[in-house]
Amino acid sequence: MSLKPIQDIAQIAGIPADALEPYGKYKAKISASFLREQRSKPKGKLVLVTAITPTKAGEGKTTTSIALAEGFGKIGQKAMLCLREPSLGPVFGIKGGATGGGLASVAPQEEINLHFTGDMHALTSSINLISAVIDNELWQGNEMNIDPNRIVWKRAMDMNDRALREVSLHGNDKRNASREDSFLITVASEMMAILCLARDEEDFLSRVQRIIVAYRKDGTPVTVKDLRVSHAVMKLMREAFLPNLVQTLENNPCLIHGGPFANIAHGCNSIIATNLAMSLAPITVTEAGFGADLGAEKFLDIKCREAGIAPDAVVMVATIRALKMHGGQAFEDLAVPSVEALSKGVANLDAHLANIKKYGVPFVVAINHFAQDSEEEVEFLKSYCKKQGYRVAFLDGFLKGGDGAIDLAKEVQDLLATEPSHYHPLYDLNRPLKEKIETICREIYHAGKVVYEPKAEEQLAFYESLGFGDAYICMAKTPQSLSDDPKVLGAPEGFAITIREVNLSAGARFVIPLTGEIMTMPGLPKVPAAVKMEDQPW
Repeated sequence: MSLKPIQDIAQIAGIPADALEPYGKYKAKISASFLREQRSKPKGKLVLVTAITPTKAGEGKTTTSIALAEGFGKIGQKAMLCLREPSLGPVFGIKGGATGGGLASVAPQEEINLHFTGDMHALTSSINLISAVIDNELWQGNEMNIDPNRIVWKRAMDMNDRALREVSLHGNDKRNASREDSFLITVASEMMAILCLARDEEDFLSRVQRIIVAYRKDGTPVTVKDLRVSHAVMKLMREAFLPNLVQTLENNPCLIHGGPFANIAHGCNSIIATNLAMSLAPITVTEAGFGADLGAEKFLDIKCREAGIAPDAVVMVATIRALKMHGGQAFEDLAVPSVEALSKGVANLDAHLANIKKYGVPFVVAINHFAQDSEEEVEFLKSYCKKQGYRVAFLDGFLKGGDGAIDLAKEVQDLLATEPSHYHPLYDLNRPLKEKIETICREIYHAGKVVYEPKAEEQLAFYESLGFGDAYICMAKTPQSLSDDPKVLGAPEGFAITIREVNLSAGARFVIPLTGEIMTMPGLPKVPAAVKMEDQPW
């Protein structure tokens, strides 16, 4: 399969040539004027792709999303694909890339995974500009009376570097006192969340100005608007607002824009890109990060409400390999067929589907095929799903591309035609913060108790006193378990979940409860993907 010039892909998508801002032969941004023209257009249907609790055995959510879009193309159904931008942290860490796999991939893969169109650079520069201005204010005399020990805005870097979790900033004279600080990975920053939640440039500016970066010595907040650098941020972000157009290996159009992590941010691509896709095609396929307890919950409770959209269907990705791990089979033994382990592991699938039902959205289970799956295991899982009343389709997109996703595409197409969505969010925004946190922990994680450490209790009370009682909840939790303990697989119930501290993203308007040992600056594994690249051509 050969790639087509991006102008040809734009024509397939219904985007005129004069709306393109090409970045080489196979990438382009969509002009702001075209985005404005599309806002009033009717919107097509929206399909969310999510997954069971991820394991190192692999689930293939992005691969499934791409394959589904290819499958729609095979059955003559126009569809747009909307994905998140890769972060260099996972690219050089564990995942090694985020452009799908096999024949279900978007391209040009290496360019998308690395520098792409510069969006991550713009975000990182904007984040660090704000930090530089804060420290300059301290050095120049601190007329704003900022408390150096209550600076909450963090510098960022788009790389996994655990050494930056704790840093000491040393002042070189009495005007700039030393203090302890830390870095975030760029995709965990509020700036990334705001890019993905903003409806347009004006909304983005308003949100940036509301960001709380520090507190004065009298306890009042200091915002980006107070620093008077919001217009400088807008200049840095001018191109980053615009969605990026690329293509699948089968030359279907794909919008890639924004990439917040789902375990420490809200895990969804931009509202701007999603709205554009829905105006261009009768069906839009998008994904949300990690398992349904994280990305899908945040998509359904945060993004949909902020965007004013309602999903029409959910595709729940499951692999036999991962379900066997949830059933107790060791990773090293996954090549050995075990219907017994699979029969225990389906409890994880059931838990996630029970959660999706709480939002009133119809769903399809996609069994993402791996070569090691035995015929007996495949038949067991298909039969189990049918007995439970789940729509189910077998998917072989990695090896066969769109041809391997025809059954899934037909199943989703039929679902959209016959089962209306009755989407509604899980919680009322006007309820107290603790009640909303406990609703998510109880209904989505299946916890029996929520424990708040004293620091978290104080922070929640303080944020409510500032007027953020009606904020969204954006949980920071391990993606490796429904609980806050990454070692607990399957479908645990009745456990206690601990909230150790709570951060506030005033511009995004959500509070972020941190559970367990979740980190906002990830580390590299023992053998990073960057090291594995040593044997590959550069």
